[in-house]
Amino acid sequence: MKVLNPSRKPLMIFDGACGFCRKWINRWKILTGDRLDYQPFQKVAAQYPEIPLAEFEKAVQYIGLDGEVSAGAKAVFKSLAQVPGLGWIYWAHEHLPGFAFLSEGLYAFVASHRHLFSSFDSCGLAGADNPPTYTLSSRLFLKILALIYLTAFGTLWFQVTGLIGEEGILPSRHYFEMARDQVGSSVYWLLPSLCWFNSGDGFLRFLCGAGCLFSTLLFLELMPAFCLILLWFFYLSLVSAGQDFLSFQWDNLLLESGFLSIFLVSWETRPIFRNPSPIMVLLFQWLVFRLMFSSGVVKLASGDPMWHSLTALKVHYETQPLPPPTAWFMNQLPGWFQMLSCLYMFGVELGAPFLIFGPRRFRPIAFWLLASLQLLIMATGNYCFFNYLSLGLCFFILEDAAWPRRFRESLGMVKPGTWKDWPDGIRKALLILILVLSIVPMGGLMGWERRVPSPLWGLYQLSESFRLVNHYGLFAVMTTSRPEIIVRGSMDEKKWKDYEFKWKAGDLAAAPHWVAPYQPRLDWQMWFAALGDYRHNPWFLNFLVRLLRGSPQVTDLLKTNPFPNVPPLYVKADLYDYHFTNFKEKAQTGNWWKREYKGVYLPPISLKNVSEER
Repeated sequence: MKVLNPSRKPLMIFDGACGFCRKWINRWKILTGDRLDYQPFQKVAAQYPEIPLAEFEKAVQYIGLDGEVSAGAKAVFKSLAQVPGLGWIYWAHEHLPGFAFLSEGLYAFVASHRHLFSSFDSCGLAGADNPPTYTLSSRLFLKILALIYLTAFGTLWFQVTGLIGEEGILPSRHYFEMARDQVGSSVYWLLPSLCWFNSGDGFLRFLCGAGCLFSTLLFLELMPAFCLILLWFFYLSLVSAGQDFLSFQWDNLLLESGFLSIFLVSWETRPIFRNPSPIMVLLFQWLVFRLMFSSGVVKLASGDPMWHSLTALKVHYETQPLPPPTAWFMNQLPGWFQMLSCLYMFGVELGAPFLIFGPRRFRPIAFWLLASLQLLIMATGNYCFFNYLSLGLCFFILEDAAWPRRFRESLGMVKPGTWKDWPDGIRKALLILILVLSIVPMGGLMGWERRVPSPLWGLYQLSESFRLVNHYGLFAVMTTSRPEIIVRGSMDEKKWKDYEFKWKAGDLAAAPHWVAPYQPRLDWQMWFAALGDYRHNPWFLNFLVRLLRGSPQVTDLLKTNPFPNVPPLYVKADLYDYHFTNFKEKAQTGNWWKREYKGVYLPPISLKNVSEER
C-alpha cells in the first residue's frame, strides 16, 4: 500500500493516546535522531485516507519517502534501518526464514497487551531510555583476550616440543604426513595450519613466540585487527597440529572468541574506541548464551543420576582432573551444602542465559550470576584459561552505563578521529553464517539431530576444522572415582623408581596445586588415560617410548627424572585409586591423599618389544 502525499522525511505514526506507545516513541527518537519524523495518528490520520483508522489503532505505521506504508514489526525495523549499523535487522526480516513470522507475532502479542507491558515498564523492567552502548565493555574484553592469548601461547611455548615436536610424544610431522597419505589434497582444509610448511621444533617455538608478541601488541592496543588475525591463525595452526594435547573446549572457545573479535575492532593502527557494531554485540551475547546454557543442558540430557539427584558435587572436587588446595576443603563440606551448590549451578546455567536477551535492567543480574559461577569454579578448580575467558565474554552483557562513571572517564571511552571500520555487509554475512552454523550444535543439544537438514550438516562439517562454532558442555557424566597412573622405570625389572609429574596427584603428602590459567597438557592427558585403557590412548605408549629413549624434551615435562644420566631399560604403569583424606586422617598422617592399588595399567616394556604409534 502507498499514500499519495508522503512527507519529506520518513514518518512513523503511532497511537498518541497510548502511554506505553508514547514512552517507546520518546526512546525511539533518541535512537533515530532527526532521521525520522514522529506523529500521533490522532493528528495526521486525515492526511492519509489510504490507511484505515483500524490499522492506526492496531499498530504503528511507517511511511517511506516513496509513500510505501509498512506496519507492525516491519515498520519498526524499517525505522531502525535509518540508523547506521542497524539496517541488518530489516534485512533479516525480509530474508531470514521464520524471522518475519516470529517478529510480527511478538509485535502483535505486545500490541494486544499494552497495559500489561506498560505496568512492567512502570516498574522499571523495560530498560532505560538511552540506547545501550558497549564501548568500555568491549575494550575490557579485548584486554582480557590479549592476556589469555599471551597465557595460551606462553605456556605452550615451554611444552610444545615435548608434546608435538620432533622428539616429542606425538610428533606433528608424522601426523601431517600420515593425514596427507590417508586423506589426500583435502587434508589442507581439514587441518588448516602453517605447520604444513614447517613442523620442526624451531617453527613451533616461533609460532608460540610470535603469539606472545602479538598478544602484547594487542594489549597495548596497537594494530588490533592485524594482531587478532595473526593470533587466531597462529593458534589455529597449533591446535590443528596438537592432536590429543590441544583438543580441549577452551582451545575451541579461544578460537571462536578470537575469530569474532577480528570483526569487533577497526583497522586503525591506534584504535579509536567507539560503540561496537550491534551485530558484534549480539554475536558475543549469543556465544555466552550457547556456552552457559549448553553447560547446564548436557548434564541433564546425559541421564547421569548424580546430576539428577544433585549429588554430583559430592565427588566432583575429589575427582576433577587437577584439583587446587581449596577442593580438599570443599570436599569436606556436608552433603546438603553440596546439593545446594549443585542446585545453584543449575539455576545459573539454565536460567541466567535467558536474561541476557531480556529487559535491560535484568542484564546486570545475568552478568553477576554468570560471573559469580565462573569465580566459584576458578576458586575450586584448575581449568586452564577457560573460566577467565568465559568471565571476559560476560562483559558483553554489561552496558557502559553499568560501569562507575569515574572508571569510564579514566579509560576515555570515546576518542575523536576517523573510523576505518569493516563494511557493514561483512558483519551481516558473519551474523548469518554464525546463526546458521549454530543450528547444528544447538540442535544436537536439544536432541534434534535428525531434524537438521543434511546440507546444513555438510556446511557445519565444512567449517568445523576452523572452530567457528563449537559444542560446549563439560562433565556431562560425572566421574565418580579417581584412578591415577603411576609411571615407573627400572634397569633390571626388580627395583623400580617413580616418575613424578609436576601437577597431577602422585605423592600422598604433596598438596594439590594452583595451576590455572596455565595448563600442563601432559598431566591433563594422564587424567583421561587413567579413565580408560592404554590401548585407547596411543599417545601414552609413545610417551613411555620417549622415556626409554631418554628424550630431554619429554622428561622436561616431568617434575623428576629418576634416570638423569642413562634412560631406563624398562618402564611400566600401575593404577591406583586416589581419595582425599579427611580432617582426622590429615592430622594423623599429614597426607592430602590416600590411595589403593588397583592393578597393572601397562606391564613392563622395553625398546626391544615396543615401537611408537605412527
